[in-house]
Amino acid sequence: MVLLENDSFLTELTQLFQKCRTSGSVVITLKKYDGRTKPAPRKGHTESFEPADNKCLIRASDGKKKISTVVSLPFPQFAYSNLLRAHMDGLKKKDKKSKSKKTKATQ
Repeated sequence: MVLLENDSFLTELTQLFQKCRTSGSVVITLKKYDGRTKPAPRKGHTESFEPADNKCLIRASDGKKKISTVVSLPFPQFAYSNLLRAHMDGLKKKDKKSKSKKTKATQ
């Protein structure tokens, strides 16, 4: 997994979306990030760790390539939301046939 800066992450994410436009999918996950790079210690060990500020880890993957970035909250979400809106036009519509079958079965 490649940890990128915010601007380079957005450009790489755009490239992932363009590559997967005809076939494939892009998976995006957001997670709270406290700055730790190692697992949390067990109960027997008392080590005080205070996160500096609120951060968010954003990951994106197309199955082959994985990219990620860490952003401080609140981050400028305008560029991120515009990118998602521009590339969400290929979503499939839900099939409505199953609802009509249920109503006919109850009659």
